[in-house]
Amino acid sequence: MSATPHRTNVKIAGTEITFETGRIARQAHGAVLARCGDNVVLATVTAAPAPKPGQDFFPLTVEYREKFAAAGRIPPGFGRREGRITDHEVLCSRLIDRTIRSLFPDEYRNEVQVQVQVFSAEATSDLESLALLAACAALHVSHVPAKGPAGGLRIQRVQGQWTAFGGKAQRDHADLEFSVGVGPDGLVMLEGEAKEIDEATAIAAVAQATDWIGRCQKAFDALRAAAGAPKSPIPEAPTLPPPPEVTLTALRTALRTPRKTERRAAITAAEAAWITALPQEQHAAARAAFAHAVWHETREQALADGIRLDGRSTTQIRPIWSEVGLLPRAHGSALFTRGETQAIVTCTLGSPEDAVRADGIAADGGTDRFILHYNFPPYSVGEIRALRGPGRREIGHGSLARRGLRPVLPPMSQYPYTIRIESEITESNGSSSMATVCGGAMAMLHAGVPLQRPVAGIAMGLISDGTRFAVLSDILGDEDHLGDMDFKVVGTERGITAIQLDNKLGGLPDHVLAQAFGQARDGRLHVLTEMAKTISAPAAPSRFVPRAQRLAILPEAIGALVGARGANIKGITEATGARVSVDDDGEVLIYATDQESAQRAAVMVQRSAGVLKIGRCYRGTVTGVKDFGAFVRINAVNEGLVPLEELDKAPVRAAGDVAREGDEMIVTVLGADDRGRLRLSRRRALGVDDAQIEY
Repeated sequence: MSATPHRTNVKIAGTEITFETGRIARQAHGAVLARCGDNVVLATVTAAPAPKPGQDFFPLTVEYREKFAAAGRIPPGFGRREGRITDHEVLCSRLIDRTIRSLFPDEYRNEVQVQVQVFSAEATSDLESLALLAACAALHVSHVPAKGPAGGLRIQRVQGQWTAFGGKAQRDHADLEFSVGVGPDGLVMLEGEAKEIDEATAIAAVAQATDWIGRCQKAFDALRAAAGAPKSPIPEAPTLPPPPEVTLTALRTALRTPRKTERRAAITAAEAAWITALPQEQHAAARAAFAHAVWHETREQALADGIRLDGRSTTQIRPIWSEVGLLPRAHGSALFTRGETQAIVTCTLGSPEDAVRADGIAADGGTDRFILHYNFPPYSVGEIRALRGPGRREIGHGSLARRGLRPVLPPMSQYPYTIRIESEITESNGSSSMATVCGGAMAMLHAGVPLQRPVAGIAMGLISDGTRFAVLSDILGDEDHLGDMDFKVVGTERGITAIQLDNKLGGLPDHVLAQAFGQARDGRLHVLTEMAKTISAPAAPSRFVPRAQRLAILPEAIGALVGARGANIKGITEATGARVSVDDDGEVLIYATDQESAQRAAVMVQRSAGVLKIGRCYRGTVTGVKDFGAFVRINAVNEGLVPLEELDKAPVRAAGDVAREGDEMIVTVLGADDRGRLRLSRRRALGVDDAQIEY
């Protein structure tokens, strides 16, 4: 007997979404099947019955995966099976995680896993919004005691109109694209990019998205009322022993130590002085009590006195210094330091062949010419850790920096390079992703990239006790950990290009968000001023930067240029050292670090593609001799006739007196006859030297 499903429908911006539970994945603790057009997504939630003994953190795992079968495709690669999680899937997983994590009670320690699988997909549609909504719905109908309902979606502005669930065509024309996550009390997550918008527009986008998400939250409440499981009780907070006054005094003194390393050492010493005097069985409770005291005293210091851990005021930016040209062989390089956060950033310029090819079920064969990689080695925070490639945090930080820099890049038609930014964080005490933005902009300017405008980023924080609040500019790592909000804003002097917000309070009053935006703008402009002291305009490219030369050939000559399996175009690269690429329209790009290699490659391209110029001389081979003249092949594409009267300066009775099949003949291009056939002249090429011969 089939199960009876419970369904609810929501309509947003002309798009209808259906949420269903009770028919599929019934052994999961919460499961929702979401449909939107031909898109079908299944979200499930499972939770352990109890926390592991001694576990002092909340283990939440979110996995978003796309099935190739969803788009009617077989996975590429060996075994024809989906492989490791892609960067795109990681970023979608992070959006879900950041929307729901703050909704769990602080005392809840049971392991929770949220899985979202795409089973049917229109390749260019907005799967991320559907996945985010499905995950929030599954969590709400489960027994897991998260505060709900939550919801989230992507909002875009296209030609002044707000849209949701937009496809690729809309995304390509949008001047704003935000992913917004909302809990029962308000905004909890925000991420996106824009084309230099003002703060008021960003706030309006959040308000519109919140309104749409509210419709989904009502639907999730209805779904829970029909088929939801009773929520598990929230564990009681443990009773902690109060630290003695001498310990609190030592802690307050330690918290006013400006430098991170010394401050943490002083905090550790204050903790050890108290805990070592206690019996072993009291150590765990005492450590928890001391951690709470650190949290409370740090926040009280900012709320009551307006003084932060390093002695700054709430609006003060840490000292900034920078330089470019640190690495002589890199195409562009920058060292950016803000307080105790530092990044070495390089810019490398390549050809279109270096672009990243899109992967996943939405891949349409397109490429991305802008690449940004963010690396966070353990030495940057004085730790020892195995190096196993980028983690989810590094992928997320790199994506934010990339989105912030991308809107100011020159178009490919004006600047035909693939651009790779690599950021190596060498010191970290907060805002390392924003150091990547600043260093990335400076490295590109040093490489000669004609950015529309310089870009800077700043990380904001918030501390609130419900009645008082303090918005912090340029936060430290400890302020991020102990505070209530991490709010990063990237932009130019004209406006915002990227944004990311995580709010632990479960909601954010409008006036607090407006103040955070205002402080972020002031801080961003200050950082841009400091960056301009080092570099503010594109520098002259170094001798190691490949120069790009454009040529145009006929589309029907592309095959001759490329050759069988690319043999000819690879041969040009091997012979000259220049890199050659050609697109479907016949535009040829030649990249070389010296003019001689570029010129040699250009000649070989023209020869292969049959590019001829009237009045210029070329070497050819006689392919046939007739009574009326000789046929000469100049290259694989072009063959023409040298009429009898053009074979020599003196009168010629028979073409065979001058030309024989297989002979080399230097000819001048006269043009085409009335039937479009190539006309050549040997007579006009007599006596020319090698310098006058094109090829």
